[in-house]
Amino acid sequence: MILSSHRSLVLRQPATIGFGVGCATQVGPHLVQQGRRRVLVIHSSATKNAVQAFLAQLNQHGIATTPLSGIPPEPGVASLENILATARGLSLDSVVGFGGGSVLDVAKLVAALHGRTESVREFFGSGLLPSRSLALVCLPTTAGTGSEVSPNAILYDETARLKKAVISPFLVPDAAFIDPQLTVTMPPALTAATGIDALAHCLEAYANRAAHPLIDLYALEGVKLIASHLKRAVDHGDDLDARCAISLGSLYGGLCLGPVNTAAVHALAYPLGGEFRLAHGLSIALLLPHVVRFNLAAAPGRYAGVARALGVADTGDAFATAALGADRLSALCAECGIPAGLSTHGVPADAIPHMAADAMKVTRLLQNNPREVTLADAEQIYRNAFHP
Repeated sequence: MILSSHRSLVLRQPATIGFGVGCATQVGPHLVQQGRRRVLVIHSSATKNAVQAFLAQLNQHGIATTPLSGIPPEPGVASLENILATARGLSLDSVVGFGGGSVLDVAKLVAALHGRTESVREFFGSGLLPSRSLALVCLPTTAGTGSEVSPNAILYDETARLKKAVISPFLVPDAAFIDPQLTVTMPPALTAATGIDALAHCLEAYANRAAHPLIDLYALEGVKLIASHLKRAVDHGDDLDARCAISLGSLYGGLCLGPVNTAAVHALAYPLGGEFRLAHGLSIALLLPHVVRFNLAAAPGRYAGVARALGVADTGDAFATAALGADRLSALCAECGIPAGLSTHGVPADAIPHMAADAMKVTRLLQNNPREVTLADAEQIYRNAFHP
């Protein structure tokens, strides 16, 4: 892989990024400062208690709030259209997303499509969304997707039976507030899966054909933070130091997504979510070590850097160190209680050929992979990941 700091890179990030325990209380003053008074707060049912306190804070600042929940874990086009229909009759000047990655993605699309008549399908792809109608603020309550700072929104297209992305600079929120306190109530399994997803964002941005030194800083530090703190956060959910580290690593991963993005791990994960409705983070965890092993020969130096960030001792040989890094990924998933093996999660062996065919359609990510992935390669990776 040839990497050059001379290659131009454009960073598009929220104008305001708040980070730290308690920073969610800054959202009200921020909205008031921006002249926003009529806010749709999109949230998940799992955040019911936290969102009530959040709404009360906004109300204290004279902000009229309309809460909207019921976002499914893996929302599709139909879900979004229902939410847009509900929002259409509201007089709004802004949208706040308060929840996990799916909630934030929906909030981003509602802010962009409010008042428009086209289907979201018109905007699947990169650079097709022409504008955003409403102001947008995002608060993640999980530490994984990095959606609060990215230009991406992922939806399940029921017609194609595949997850698809809307990618646009207009989906970058105006402000993001990352408050680790909001992640303390995450259950262990969700903490583990979303944490591995965040780690994968960092890892795939570093070992990537489009890798850039400016993003390498975020990527490697994100890997270090998550690898060294994830088990603590899984085992002790109220450990704020661990929660802060994972939240920061997730933020770094999100900052990697716009300028560099991910690669084959995410491309191969999409059919697992699309057809079998496996949670995104779980899909990533099931495939991550196997894709890394497939890629090692194409970028041993890069993967050796990842291995060191994972805590692996340098052997003096790049490929050997990189291989130990892949083993460490498998071990980390196991330590965090993520059961390995596609078969363990109800994926049948006869699904492998058409999953591989679907994954090959995600060219926007496969083109970033350090090693070319053929249809036969994709099938073999799924087979390698099939048994525990």
